[in-house]
Parts: sequence; C-alpha cells; structure tokens
Amino acid sequence: MKILITGASGYIGKRIIPILLEQGHTVVCAVRGQLRTQKKYEEEDNIQVIEADFLKPDTLKNIPKDIDAAYYLIHSMSNSIDQFHKMEEDCAINFKNYIETTNAKQVIYLSGITNDTKLSKHLLSRKNVENTLQSKIYVLTVFKAGIIVGSGSASFEIIRDLVEKLPVMIAPKWLNTKTQPISVRDVLTFLTRALGKKELFNTSHDIFGPEVLTYKQMLLKFSEVRGLKRYILTVPVMTPKLSSYWLYFVTSTSYKLASSLVNSMGIEIIGIKSNINTILDIKPMNYKNAIEFAFVRIETNSITSSWKDAFISGRQNKQASTKYLKVPKHGCFKDIKELTVISEEKTLEKIWAIGGENGWYYGTILWKIRGYIDKLFGGIGLRRGRTNKTELKTGDALDFWRVLVADKNQKRLILLAEMKLPGEAWLEFKVAKGKVYQRATFRPKGLAGRLYWYSVLPFHGFIFNGMIKKIANAK
Repeated sequence: MKILITGASGYIGKRIIPILLEQGHTVVCAVRGQLRTQKKYEEEDNIQVIEADFLKPDTLKNIPKDIDAAYYLIHSMSNSIDQFHKMEEDCAINFKNYIETTNAKQVIYLSGITNDTKLSKHLLSRKNVENTLQSKIYVLTVFKAGIIVGSGSASFEIIRDLVEKLPVMIAPKWLNTKTQPISVRDVLTFLTRALGKKELFNTSHDIFGPEVLTYKQMLLKFSEVRGLKRYILTVPVMTPKLSSYWLYFVTSTSYKLASSLVNSMGIEIIGIKSNINTILDIKPMNYKNAIEFAFVRIETNSITSSWKDAFISGRQNKQASTKYLKVPKHGCFKDIKELTVISEEKTLEKIWAIGGENGWYYGTILWKIRGYIDKLFGGIGLRRGRTNKTELKTGDALDFWRVLVADKNQKRLILLAEMKLPGEAWLEFKVAKGKVYQRATFRPKGLAGRLYWYSVLPFHGFIFNGMIKKIANAK
C-alpha cells in the first residue's frame, strides 16, 4: 500500500515509518520543512518526503492523490492553551478536506483516552479532532491510548528523572490518580495491524496495558526495576502552577509541557474494554516489562525517537528555526578559531559526539553554571542532553542547542542556541583541508545583548580555545 504519515518527525511517526517500510509499503512522509528529514530516507526507494503544513491548505497539494491510507499523528501540545484547540481543529479540517480528494480509503488516528466526565483542555481537543475527522468518503479507525511507556517518551523520561534524581519525593496529590500505561511497542503494533482491517473500519477503541496503576505506583515500580529505594509523600497543597514548576525544575521537561501534563494528570485515564486485543491478536505487556524493554534501547544506544527532539522541548518552533539556517554575517559579534587536525575522521567523530553525557570537552563547570543560570530564568538548561551518544540529525535537541545542520558529507555542524538570551546565537563546526573551523556567532538584541556579549567574552576565550584544541587533537 501507499501510506501517508502525518507527524512524520514526531515520536510515534519516526517509529512507525521503519515498520511500514519493512512490511513492504510505500511511505509518504509529510513534514512542515525538509529541515528535519533524516538523510537515510534519501537512500530508500519506497519512501517519499513532501512538505505540507496542515495549517496552510495551499501546501497540501504536495500530497500525492494515489495514497491508499493515512495516519493522523498530529498533536499541538506545545502551543499556548488559548490557541492549540483552534489549531488542532484547523489541522484536522484541512487534513480531512484534502484526504477526501485522494484515493485514501482509511485514516488511522492515535488519540488519548477520553472517558472521564471531566477532561483537560488537551484531551477535549483530542476528542474534538476525532469528531472532525469523521468522513463519508473514507473510513476512520481511532485508537485511544493513555500514558505511553518507551525510551524517549515524555512520560518515561519524566518518571526516569524523578526516580533517579530524588531518593525522597514530596509530591502533588495527583500522583494518586489512576491510569493504564501501555508500551510504545504495543501502540505501534495496534497502529500497523489495523491497516486495511475491515472489522476496524469506522470504529474507536481504547488501548491500554493490563494494569491499573497510580502515578505513585508507576514511580515505585520504576525504582524497583532500577534497583533504587525511593520514598514518596503526597501533599494536597500543591496548586497546578506549583506542580508544573516542580516538574520543570526536577525533570528535563519544558514548562509548557509540564503545565500541559499537570492539567491532564488529575484526570483518571482508564480505558473501556473491548475485543480489540482479540481482533488484532495482541497481548499488551505489563508496565515493568515496558520499562525493561525501554532500557534495552537506551543501553544499546538505539533510541529511534525522543520527545526532547520535538520543538516542544525548546524555545523555537519549526517555522522559526528554518529562518535561522543561514548564519548571519552582518550586525553580529563573532569568535572564529581554526586549528590543524591530527585526523579529519577522528575530529569529525569528536564533533558529532559533543554535548550530553560526553560533555563539551573543556570548562565543563562553566557549561554547567551557564545551564543552571538558564534554568533559573525559565530556560531549558543542559537537562535535555542528546538522544544518541554518537550520532546527530538535523532537528535534534543538544543540551540547550538545536541542531540546524548535521551534514557529515560536507563535514559541517551548525547549532542554534535555545537558552534564554538577549539575542540569537549560533555555534558552527566545519572540517576541511586538514583543519577544523569553529565559529561562534551572536546577533545582539539592543543594549542588553551587547552588554551580555562583553560580559561573557572572557569565558568564551577560555572555553572555546580549550574546546577546539580537544577537537583538533582527537586521535
């Protein structure tokens, strides 16, 4: 079949693409910009990447008419509460209107469990999208999942941060809320096995794991798997705002995502049983097994996708980041260095491994201090790390940077700063003709930007000199 994937650069989208390709399907990946297209897709014969923004109907003409089915994996949790409901509805309307003009016979939508009488604004929006996608031209198959557990998922990484950082937790009362977590492996199996399944045409099913757990129980079971003893005390005095700040400061989540999650976590996410497991011959794994499988991925450095690489984790959105692709030359402060390298290949490997657990090679304490300061002022700090220890892709998060260009053929890496700054900053590395070139560029905003540059200049001299020496001397 020829299948359209929307949200192709998202957490589920990235993971479902290789499964569909392995099954012999032709996959059309809809992205808002080629910025985040994985290079390996260019080498695949049965994959096509097209630019389409579902908020801009005119761009949808790039979607081929001869598709057989489509996955709707578009979510807008990162947008403001005042806007995301309207944006999600507009996306769904534009998607439906265009897909009805194609050959697509089935649309599969991944939503959230919405059985509670009191739903958060995000879950209400998911429910509204489901209603909007209903059509007389194509059939709709809806799966509603609760907490998805897998390497790189937002819920998994937040729980991991809490368990591994805090031996004792004084936590909000919503930790007693019940939910039914499901492994990302099982979610992907539901999504792929439903393709072309007539029994599921125009149906909606809740999908969930075999256990009903509170968030507190999930934390404690996670600590058991990790061999850690943890104590949790829940208190009734934390307001949603305080709870959001608690998650923000303790975990790697952004404040926007923390706020969205807190608004949803006070609501029980319990699925309604159906015969879906029998129809698709799936036996969802329990929570502990889901955690163990996630750590196999982590330990083998084979995480396919991470929420941290989504633009929700930083300050820029997808459209804003594309305008920064070309590093400016005028009206900027620059720190340019170059050194002869021992080995171009080893230097390139060193550049591609920068940041995260590998560190920034020199002045580590200063990088950490800058991260703490950024977090104190509402920024993201160094907490995101990196998804893969040795590989970088365009669009990846890298500590408090965003990867704009990661081209090993051209031996070039460009990073855009996502920390709080009175201006915009780029860090660029290039290897050519036996040398490594390192360029830091800062475009100040007003007097504050200029004062900032001069205040950090002495530290730049220390850090950047040491960093390029370590990179150039890689053996």
